[in-house]
Amino acid sequence: MVAESGGPEDQKPQSDEARSAFAPPAGTSHPASPPEEDHPTSEFALPTGVHQEQAGPAGPGGGSGGGTNSDTLSSAFTPPATYRAQQSPPAFTPAQGIPMVRLTKEAPWQDRMRTMLRMPVTERPATEAIQRTDDETGPAVPRVLDLTLRIGELLLAGGEGAEDVEAAMFAVTRSYGLDRSEPTVTFTLLSISHQPSLVDDPVTASRTVRRRGTDYTRLAAVFRLVDDITSTDTEISLEEAYRRLAEIRRNRHPYPGWVLTAAAGLLAGSASVLVGGGFLVFVVAAAGAMLGDRLAWLCAGRGLPEFYQFTVAAMPPAAMGVALTLTHSTDVRPSAVITGGLFALLPGRALVAGVQDGLTGYYITASARLLEVMYFFIGIVAGVLIILYLGVQLGAQLNPEAEFIPNDRPALQILVSMTLSLAFAVLLQQERSTVLAVTLNGGVAWIVFGAMARTGGISPVAATAVAAGLVGLFGQLFSRYRFTSSLPYITAAIGPLLPGSATYFGLLGVAQNEVNRGLTSLSTAVATALAIAIGVNLGSEISRLFMGVPGAIGGASRRAAKRTRGF
Repeated sequence: MVAESGGPEDQKPQSDEARSAFAPPAGTSHPASPPEEDHPTSEFALPTGVHQEQAGPAGPGGGSGGGTNSDTLSSAFTPPATYRAQQSPPAFTPAQGIPMVRLTKEAPWQDRMRTMLRMPVTERPATEAIQRTDDETGPAVPRVLDLTLRIGELLLAGGEGAEDVEAAMFAVTRSYGLDRSEPTVTFTLLSISHQPSLVDDPVTASRTVRRRGTDYTRLAAVFRLVDDITSTDTEISLEEAYRRLAEIRRNRHPYPGWVLTAAAGLLAGSASVLVGGGFLVFVVAAAGAMLGDRLAWLCAGRGLPEFYQFTVAAMPPAAMGVALTLTHSTDVRPSAVITGGLFALLPGRALVAGVQDGLTGYYITASARLLEVMYFFIGIVAGVLIILYLGVQLGAQLNPEAEFIPNDRPALQILVSMTLSLAFAVLLQQERSTVLAVTLNGGVAWIVFGAMARTGGISPVAATAVAAGLVGLFGQLFSRYRFTSSLPYITAAIGPLLPGSATYFGLLGVAQNEVNRGLTSLSTAVATALAIAIGVNLGSEISRLFMGVPGAIGGASRRAAKRTRGF
């Protein structure tokens, strides 16, 4: 057909520049259409061949046919053709608007912030009341973030749980108007990020916790500062908040060093009487614990890690017990002396915090805390085992069959359990106003444990869990009444429940080459420790479950942590 189409000029092939890459090949026919630029169309017009139902002449498709050649531009806000008012999808905003989530101001800030942390970001309510700032344009973002990190550092260093630390940081930033902030807490690192809007660059700051200490008086002062910052009745500028935070840091501990050493001796002596010792056992156990405490302070002053401090502190009580065994005295129970010394060293505070972080979904922080507890426990085991091994080599007749004295002294045991909690509260540097409450809480814990384990014949682990649950419940009630942390009312009260005796008999079995017996007793100690931590957390959650929960209007329930049913 090319040869019949024309002369030689028509038979000459065209160059690549003369042809379009989108031109149809020769021999094919296509409908002629006017140039595209003469018929501009809308990007929201329906494509050719798609028909719209119930579309009028000025329907969403642009014309009566809804094709691409329509001259009428459609709107980007026009509902799609399948939209029905009776069956509107939930993504559309209802006519009455989205209901605002309100959190009751009467609730403690811990509960309000914890509720918001467990909410999706899109469902969080509006910002809290903004505190007064020096600049009318708004708060200085870097200074607010720095203040927030410093407050979080004090809380985390004082042993507060990761969720409560995040709640405090979130409360501070929202009170100063930074509602688009996300705090993150791990074992040694705190970070917070604030993004003013979706088009602005985020501002991120972090702080590392280098040093940890136990001072619940300072912890309570930080909680009062956060409570004042989040309160609408008190106006605290950034300068005032920084000044109060500096005072909290500079404040000395409420008890001098000699009082702490005497409290360690009182704790060990009370624990020895609790497991069956007499007055002489009380004196010997107190002397061993005080000597171990002074040696630990000496090691700390020389810069030795805490692992070696626990190892050194565990040696004097064990040496006292072995020395009493070598004297062949029948009136003294060496096992009670060593057990009392272990009570003063077991890291119950770190254990409770670690398990609480794990139960609330902070698994990295929980793993680090439990690893720290394991190292401390290994240090205690190493110190006691060294002394027990030396005692066995010297011929000390340590009796692994010794058990608790039956419950024939209930009044005395209740009294010494309260004394133990009192001494523990002093060691934790608690405020004097909280000592009485935590002492009574410790007595209630031992009464419940004794009634279930001794009188009722229930498993000691189960009895410990129930008693620890009541400790957590009462501690949460006390903290809500005082608007402060629950740790000062909980940690010291679990002192009488710590597994000091099971730990000692487990170590003794290992030292005497009875590994199976020793491991069984150590397993009981671990199970008891976990029962304490889980019971305390469960009691706290139960208190929040049955109290007025700050949530959305209409009875919205409190969010669970992280995930549900493993999905």
